[in-house]
Amino acid sequence: MELRHLRYFCAVAEELNLTRAAERLHIAQPPLTRQIRQLEEEMGVLLFNREARGLSLTPAGQFFLERARQILAKVQGSMADTRKVAAHGKRIFAIGFVPSVFYGQLPSLIKRLRQCGDIEIVLHEMTTQEQVTALKTGRIDIGFGRLRIEDNEVDQELLFDEPIIAAVPADHPLASTRPTLTELAKHPLILFPSNPGRSFADIVLGLFHRRCLSVNVIQQVNDLQTALGLVASDMGFTLVPEQVKRVHRDGIAFIPLGESNITTPIMCCRRKEPAGDIMQLVNEILEELVDNRRSGRYP
Repeated sequence: MELRHLRYFCAVAEELNLTRAAERLHIAQPPLTRQIRQLEEEMGVLLFNREARGLSLTPAGQFFLERARQILAKVQGSMADTRKVAAHGKRIFAIGFVPSVFYGQLPSLIKRLRQCGDIEIVLHEMTTQEQVTALKTGRIDIGFGRLRIEDNEVDQELLFDEPIIAAVPADHPLASTRPTLTELAKHPLILFPSNPGRSFADIVLGLFHRRCLSVNVIQQVNDLQTALGLVASDMGFTLVPEQVKRVHRDGIAFIPLGESNITTPIMCCRRKEPAGDIMQLVNEILEELVDNRRSGRYP
């Protein structure tokens, strides 16, 4: 099996039409048909149902499409990284992260890694689910998120549980208090992020719903900084991880909650494979930073 077989298969699987797939690949249809037949014969399975109304993927074909896409993405990513190494003489280490973890230990990790002259750090802002996919395709080497996601190819480690605090307008009646969720639920809530799929927004809404509290979501925005801007504009409050208070934004008061057990996890995601020398260094730095956090030597 060659990479071209995977590219041909993906084109046919996405178009479900040999003529359109051949045009997309800039080859004639008969050779494409032969290549797909050869692929099925080599694998010993039918990848497509061939019916009068056209092609459809078999269950085996649907499974193989996902894996073929991952393989092609990994190859493309490796080629891009190799070009960067050739251009800069450095090895690439890619990190995926959700924005709310960038106010704590992650910048310290990046700073320490950059002190190693032969490592180039590449950062990708992405959801936890996107990180899992990116790890499997080789786009990133490690990810930092807030959701627990089960996947047989990825290890998730809980680094620590971080308190959730409230961000309210500086002149808000609750700004000098430690409000409970019941008290906060009486005020307009600004929620983030608004992208589809599980996110920090689900964590926040779950806190209220589990207590049978109704909330007035006055605005849902894409990112943390926009949410804080709306808070400073006196539109409402938002809940944020504790590390965000390091922002020191004008017009906002960051206040602890009246309940002490309300937290959000910080999860580290890695591929299930032996750690290379860069990953071993990352693990050593992470262990030190997390230990400092847990012992109170780092906020």
